[in-house]
Amino acid sequence: MSDDEDIQSDVFISFDAVSDAKVLIISIAARQAGMHPQTLRQYDRMGLVQPGRTAGGGRRYSERDVALLREVQRLSQEEGVNLAGIKRIIELEGMVGDLRQRVAELEAELVRTRTRLAQIEAAGFPRRDLVPSNQHQTALVVWRPAKNS
Repeated sequence: MSDDEDIQSDVFISFDAVSDAKVLIISIAARQAGMHPQTLRQYDRMGLVQPGRTAGGGRRYSERDVALLREVQRLSQEEGVNLAGIKRIIELEGMVGDLRQRVAELEAELVRTRTRLAQIEAAGFPRRDLVPSNQHQTALVVWRPAKNS
């Protein structure tokens, strides 16, 4: 086994559960994505992929970054999408992800609210000392502040 194969087998990470941990150096991430490291630098400058940075400024990529790099390559080569279009697709997919998360949060909040409402109703709400009225009142109430004498 060559040194390259040994290095690759040591750093290969399963994509079953894609991680956001920024642990891959640029050469390994480029190899896993099937790209040249300079391409990754260009994509970083364009904002297509945003690697983490070490204290010394070195780029660190996650499994999710590598998967995104592969998708950039697929969109470019197989679908004929230019890099500006790919950047917009990535932005829109990020927005969709954020919106899905917000919908999930709102659905959970709705479940909590319905549960709380059911608890309140089960506890005898409205209170027994309040009597609901279906009659519409037509009385006019005029309020005047008290005069200081």
